[in-house]
Amino acid sequence: MKTRLILAATAATLALTGLAYAKGDLTLKPVELEELTVGTGNSGFGVSQTKYELETGKSYSLMIKSTGKKECAWQSPGLFQSIFLRKVEAGGMEIKAIHLTELEFEEEGEAEMFFVPIRPGTFAWYCKGMEERGMKGEFIVK
Repeated sequence: MKTRLILAATAATLALTGLAYAKGDLTLKPVELEELTVGTGNSGFGVSQTKYELETGKSYSLMIKSTGKKECAWQSPGLFQSIFLRKVEAGGMEIKAIHLTELEFEEEGEAEMFFVPIRPGTFAWYCKGMEERGMKGEFIVK
């Protein structure tokens, strides 16, 4: 009887706090974001996309490609600290890690990130050292 009362009280407390829970497996069927290509244009300092709008608790995949015109150490420290990283696919393999520091493109190539944002905020992304030349953007997570 005590166990039932405790369970009922716990369920009522959780219901009243307004906690939201994701339904289903967030690692299946992620939302595919528009591909990001770095190193576009004649100068090689262009990017195909500068803004991504995301929601916490949704699963996403992002393909990042480099034209190879410029080396790019692609970073987004704020985002990397605010996501659940499922995996990165690159070079015919899956890389499973808890955290990312950067994706380095020394020549033409691609990598796909699979992740779930867990904290809202605005997070810059950039090719390290090339921000002032336009190789930057942001993730807006609501």
